[in-house]
Amino acid sequence: MLLFGYAVTLDVKKVPMAVLDYDQSQESVSFVHRFSASPYFRLRIFVENEKEIVRLVDEGKVKIGLVLPWDFSRTIKAGGKATVQVLLDGTDSNTASIILSYVQAIARQYNQEKTSLKVERMGRERLNPPVEARTRVWFNEELESKNYFIPGLVAVIISIIGVLLTGQVIVREWEKGTMELLISTPVGKGELMVGKLFPYFFLGLLDLSLAVWMGKWVFQVPLRGSITLLLCLSSIYVLVALSLGLTISTAVRTQILANQMAMIIGFLPTFLLSGFTFVIANMPIWLQIITYGIAPRYYVTIVKEIFLKGADFSFLWKETLVLIGMALAGFWVATRSFKKELR
Repeated sequence: MLLFGYAVTLDVKKVPMAVLDYDQSQESVSFVHRFSASPYFRLRIFVENEKEIVRLVDEGKVKIGLVLPWDFSRTIKAGGKATVQVLLDGTDSNTASIILSYVQAIARQYNQEKTSLKVERMGRERLNPPVEARTRVWFNEELESKNYFIPGLVAVIISIIGVLLTGQVIVREWEKGTMELLISTPVGKGELMVGKLFPYFFLGLLDLSLAVWMGKWVFQVPLRGSITLLLCLSSIYVLVALSLGLTISTAVRTQILANQMAMIIGFLPTFLLSGFTFVIANMPIWLQIITYGIAPRYYVTIVKEIFLKGADFSFLWKETLVLIGMALAGFWVATRSFKKELR
């Protein structure tokens, strides 16, 4: 959680930038100042030729190079259209797309201001755009990536506790040779499964409480919903994860294989297919269909809805019913797959 909260971010700010200004006029300096005054760009250096920009981009010292032609000021004052060259490092396509949108926004604002001044100098009435967009972002007003990652990370933590740890409990008994003692007792299979689930269930709730506390008080992620509802629905998901881990533990006989299966079946789908890291709607259709069969998809939705939107049970009952069904089915499969006999 500390790594994701502090190190992993999708926010693109203070992009290192190099400028080649052939014009060296007041107009060109004013245009460049719009970039240096923005929190999204950090002007590193003024260069003297394009080869130097290429070198800086190749060495990774800058992400963007801005080239202003020698007739920039004269073209604008004459009412023409000046051409500005923008060189972007496209090795990270997502970052490059975001930087390009920043550049286009600054250029668009500059064009609007110059057009308005031109109209006023001609003695005409100032033009008003036919459409004015007033954007309001809901639920994550500052567009902080930590507010997106931290709630989903709760599901990853519970999956680690539930699947990876309980995936060892039965197979460990076989490897240590203590399963024969359990088999010889009158304890039923269902009672044995419940006994194995019991400590890890409370351990999962303890980790859940710690993760929620860190998210709210350390990373300042807003918790707009009911903490009671979050704990209740999280308890259901803990049972789903524990049941999956027990099923894996009853199906194999070595801890190494159990750990590998828990990573592939439990951890990786939570990390990659739940909507925690990547948006499900952007995945191929066949992969979107697969996500309906994994519990983390529904739990990540529940956590984000409660954290960021303050949703109540009336909005989450479908996801809750699916998790309850998966918990019951998982416990049934784990119990039926466990054979109380020596092999």
